[in-house]
Amino acid sequence: MKIRIFIASLALSIAAFAVDSGTHYASDALLPFIENGSLPGAVSVFIQDGVEEVACLGWADAEAKRPITLDSHFMQCSQTKGFCGVTIAMLVEEGKISLDDPVSKYLPEFGSLWVKGEETNGVRTIRKAQNVLTIRHCMNHTGGFDFELPNYHDMGGWSRRMPLRSVAATAAAIPLLFEPGTKVKYSNVGIDIGAAVVEKVTGKRWEEFLKERVLEPLEMGETGFWPTDAQLADRIWLYSLSPDRSPLRRVDDRSMQAPFGDDRVFPSAGAGLWTTARDQLKFYKMLMNLGVGENGARILKEETVKSILAVSTRIGMKEGYSLGLNAPVEDFGDAWFGHGGAWGTNCMVNWHRKGLKLWVVQLTGKPRPWDKAREEAANQFFSRTIDNTGANAYTGRVE
Repeated sequence: MKIRIFIASLALSIAAFAVDSGTHYASDALLPFIENGSLPGAVSVFIQDGVEEVACLGWADAEAKRPITLDSHFMQCSQTKGFCGVTIAMLVEEGKISLDDPVSKYLPEFGSLWVKGEETNGVRTIRKAQNVLTIRHCMNHTGGFDFELPNYHDMGGWSRRMPLRSVAATAAAIPLLFEPGTKVKYSNVGIDIGAAVVEKVTGKRWEEFLKERVLEPLEMGETGFWPTDAQLADRIWLYSLSPDRSPLRRVDDRSMQAPFGDDRVFPSAGAGLWTTARDQLKFYKMLMNLGVGENGARILKEETVKSILAVSTRIGMKEGYSLGLNAPVEDFGDAWFGHGGAWGTNCMVNWHRKGLKLWVVQLTGKPRPWDKAREEAANQFFSRTIDNTGANAYTGRVE
């Protein structure tokens, strides 16, 4: 059930699809922040059991008063990790790899690894790693890798440093922070190593495999690593927040530096994809629907999503993470899984209740006073009672 409502003024642009003409949870909660200028623009989507609320609030470019829409392009940043997770899950499903395979089975440079020891009087010691690094470790951030390669900012950021295979080879030569499988350290590098394994197994570049097996089947034509000039012209601008001034528009950030669409860009599985809210919804709806896209395309088997994407693959750890996705340690019947990105984007899904929560912004810094209001709006949406009597009478269903 969807009702489309448009409200427009010189200071405000809103488009909303809501559960009814009088209730717009996200719009009502977030409009004050749009109106006072503290929040330049945002897209919010709530879905549960086929009922959707989609709100496009404010501006993609506040200075030019260009409205934000479902088709505005933006940087996903770390939400790219979930896409890598899906490609790994595909190969596991097909029996081509196991999560507990040594990475060195595919990338031999990982056959001999070292771990950082103590540092005393300016002298740092290293010791040979005792644990075998596995694909599982790389994909759930327990491999012992630092967040990024040294000096990655000086190389242009996440997607400007070097090809995936080179990232892997460089990482293998750097001592690990800890023994694989013993601790947690969030790492773009580990995810890129997983993507390099995909390349070795499939004989294709990771971005090509992703396009052929995920993006094209789901009809995600606006998602990729090299945004066109037209897509960049329609981008959601990045704004930095500060408590003592209005949001400041930025061309880029040290972690994701312009130019974005030329041959100096190397796909990063840890943080590199550009997309739109409309495209991103197709990916997360596929996860919500246990491997089936809204167009009917089967990407993964139901059990694959349930077993290695919707729940943690960290054995014996209290913190959850699956394959490039935030996920609970155990699914108690109402668990959410998904991922966020550095510039504030986030999407979580719940396959039990056919639920989805998507949030698109492009922001750095603080404060973010709207976060509490957004959380309360989501709680109200997902706790409401749905009147199915009309549908039940039509279908003959009894509840």
